Amino acid sequence: DYLSLRNAGTKDAFHDFSPPAVKIRAAVLRDLQSRLRGIDPSAWPTNQKVDWVLIRTELNDLDFRYRVVRPWSRDASFYLDIFRTLPYTDVPVPRDKLDEFRANLRSVSKLVRQAQTNLIEGGGDLTDIAIFHLEHYDGVGQGEPVRKIPPEGILGWYADLWSRVEKLQPELAPEVQSALAAIHDYHDWLVANRFRLNHSSSIGLTEYNWFIKNVRLMPYTADALQVIGDVELARARTLLKIEQVRNSGLPELELARTEQEYTTRVRQAEDLIRKLIIAKHLLTIPDYVGSQKTDAFWIERPNGKRHFWEEIQYRDPLVDHIHASIPGHRLDFLLHEHDNRPIRRDYMDGGRIEGWGFYCEEMMSQAGLLQDRPRTRELFYIAQLARAARIPAELKIQSGQFSMQEAINFMVQTVPFMDPNLARYDLEVYFRQPGYGMNYVAGKQQIESLLAARAEQLGKAFDLGTFHDEFLAAGMIPVTLTQWEMIDRKSVV
Repeated sequence: DYLSLRNAGTKDAFHDFSPPAVKIRAAVLRDLQSRLRGIDPSAWPTNQKVDWVLIRTELNDLDFRYRVVRPWSRDASFYLDIFRTLPYTDVPVPRDKLDEFRANLRSVSKLVRQAQTNLIEGGGDLTDIAIFHLEHYDGVGQGEPVRKIPPEGILGWYADLWSRVEKLQPELAPEVQSALAAIHDYHDWLVANRFRLNHSSSIGLTEYNWFIKNVRLMPYTADALQVIGDVELARARTLLKIEQVRNSGLPELELARTEQEYTTRVRQAEDLIRKLIIAKHLLTIPDYVGSQKTDAFWIERPNGKRHFWEEIQYRDPLVDHIHASIPGHRLDFLLHEHDNRPIRRDYMDGGRIEGWGFYCEEMMSQAGLLQDRPRTRELFYIAQLARAARIPAELKIQSGQFSMQEAINFMVQTVPFMDPNLARYDLEVYFRQPGYGMNYVAGKQQIESLLAARAEQLGKAFDLGTFHDEFLAAGMIPVTLTQWEMIDRKSVV
């Protein structure tokens, strides 16, 4: 029951989001919540109590989805997400994949018809996001295969699939053509009905606060997060300005000029990171963690136009390689893949994940990584500014004070190197997944508070590398629960 609720929209073969189907799923959710409340964990050991809270929190997340977010009736991109990646399929399609591929093609027209029926409270900005991605390549990428000249939007990718199928597997051409026609129909319907698909795309701060408390398990409200965001923004901007004065007269960092040069810089960055981690015993990297990719891949854009992370990473890949690769996300997820605990291996808390990635940036910098790279420190403060700006942007989005365009303008004006496409890429998440933008700063602050409490508890016995290993070993669970296990100060059952 739980898996069918969680996977609805991704692995649900029937893709039924009609009001009766949603009502049935909501009833199943209420039953699961009732059954969980009937279990008393008070006599269990702490680690099992934590697992009980994780299940409650996951059900709260689903409750928030069915009660507040309601993407099947509010978010036009909800349906695009289901079939958006289908045209990335290699052609010719292997024989053993044909049945599944054809079934997915046939489902497109059914999903479009559902969308046209179910989007009774479509948000205006949410609808604009869907129209944009149907029409445009955003210059950032949504997981598409790398192309020198990418197709324009989802419509362009389906047209690209049709052209490849006509040449290499013509028996599939009619089905691809039918799917493409359905997507064109969806686009035209969204444009024609945009005047009535104009409901609020925000959820309001009351529900936002409920999510932070009951799903993220964070001790913050929107008001507290506003203060935190303002302080972090001011701190990042202040440190950046001081660093720029300190570095005046030093040569600017040069952008990588070729893919080979950039690849070499990425490998050198990882080598530097690993050497510092080992030399200072900052944490344990298991033997199965090999050399990792970086998020900003090399691409030569028309007129040399680059998005925010390319401007940063092409100057020095250290910044986001720490956050997204080692010791950040990729290391974190490899550890998670090796977690055999039945509940924690399937649990991923956004505040814990993004908080760890952001924490690693400053931790590695303070540990001495940049002592010989003063200009790179400026890039770290710019990235910090970008993470911090997400809090006021998200709060204004979810309180209804910012439209998408206003939020884009705010990010571009606030953060050096920020461009409209990368700003849009990030902000779409905060429109569609309320409570995600605050994860970076709030999660980092929780980790820092936990570290300080653990250091106070252990005194001279505290070891930073051991702390990091114990923290990661707890799993991708809310930091509040990790603190409960490590320090056992307060029960959250």
